Amino acid sequence: MSKQILIIEDDPDLSELISDYLKMNYYDVITAGTAKDGLNILDTKERDINLIILDLMLPDMDGMQVCQTIRNSKNSAINKVPIVMLTAKGDTTDRVLGLEMGADDYMPKPFEPRELLARVRAVLRRHEQPNQDDSNSENLTFGRLTILPDSHEVFIDEQPVRLTTHQFQLLHYFATHAGKVLSREQLWQAMPNDDSSDNIDRAIDVHISRLRALIEENPRQPKRIITVRGIGYQFATDQV
Repeated sequence: MSKQILIIEDDPDLSELISDYLKMNYYDVITAGTAKDGLNILDTKERDINLIILDLMLPDMDGMQVCQTIRNSKNSAINKVPIVMLTAKGDTTDRVLGLEMGADDYMPKPFEPRELLARVRAVLRRHEQPNQDDSNSENLTFGRLTILPDSHEVFIDEQPVRLTTHQFQLLHYFATHAGKVLSREQLWQAMPNDDSSDNIDRAIDVHISRLRALIEENPRQPKRIITVRGIGYQFATDQV
């Protein structure tokens, strides 16, 4: 059965171009010109949509808000749908923010349809086989922090911590390399995101800052993700 892709893009010419190219490559495509229409389609066809291509600049709602709305949905059939975000903005901060809002990949305009197709395929592969290395893996516990690789869940004091896909990937990489000092380059390579960033250090620092805000009691004095000056970061093995 063909994968079904929802395109939420207000530029009809671009939407048609992407749609035609994906159909040529054996995908089923549904298009929406507004955030409202896209979210309505997602609500109606929740179990049929395999991936969303989402424009950042929409007439009725910012793409970041749409992404956050999807990720915050209480319906697991909706909040886990992978998202590839499109934007005319190419700044590193914009890319990181899109990823932190829950996007799985990020394509700055203009782009070649062939590159978008490659990214769509890569994201779908990751979601079909989220982490082969993680399958049947044991839960990871560090003090009051528990990481469940198979279900991609995180708990502190048995209370769930909501992480984006990229935040979980980063945390899991830290946890499976606890005690080791990891460079920013190593951390970047461990996260299958937009590897075209021209400022990897800055991008990783933003990711770390946002992750700390979710798992540290005091992000200004982190006890779990420790900064190692001049090198990178270290995930503490002894945590309370």
